[in-house]
Amino acid sequence: MAKSSGNSSGNSNAAVATFGGGCFWCLEAIFDETRGVTDVRSGFAGGSVVDPSYRQVCDGDTGHAEVVQIRFDPEIVAYGELLAIFFGTHDPTTRDRQGADVGSQYRSIILYHDESQRAEAEGIIADLEREGVWKNPIVTELVPYEVFYPADDYHLDYFERNSAQPYCQVVISPKLEKFRKQFADNLKK
Repeated sequence: MAKSSGNSSGNSNAAVATFGGGCFWCLEAIFDETRGVTDVRSGFAGGSVVDPSYRQVCDGDTGHAEVVQIRFDPEIVAYGELLAIFFGTHDPTTRDRQGADVGSQYRSIILYHDESQRAEAEGIIADLEREGVWKNPIVTELVPYEVFYPADDYHLDYFERNSAQPYCQVVISPKLEKFRKQFADNLKK
């Protein structure tokens, strides 16, 4: 696997966001359907092991989280809208887990690419806490982006290629339906 700096793109207007909120297959399916998103790639970030394998990350010993790296056109979808979708489609109040997926690799994490993203994420977290959206406090990590390691190709478009599998039906489909209802204005046409 090659590492990605997250700074290159064929689209000169493209920006990059990196989020982890449980299994990366869920977030990939959601952001694949998001207006203004040009590419979503599943992978790993936030750990200490160079170029980890999926098995290493699943074992929970690398410090990495399963994440998606999102390329988007900020003239079509703002970073704040992506954050709203991120927070609206996972539980940011559970440490090291999303549903039945347990371990630090499933933690809620935002890896900000610049100070503007950091400030916007801090602001949204503060607003959500003030509004009392969840009864428990938000535990989403907010850390600077360093490096992204793409997952093997068999993880790409996982839901699209495997939608009949039980995990996809029980875990991903309900999150995708919630996204489609709650964020209908953000769907690709």
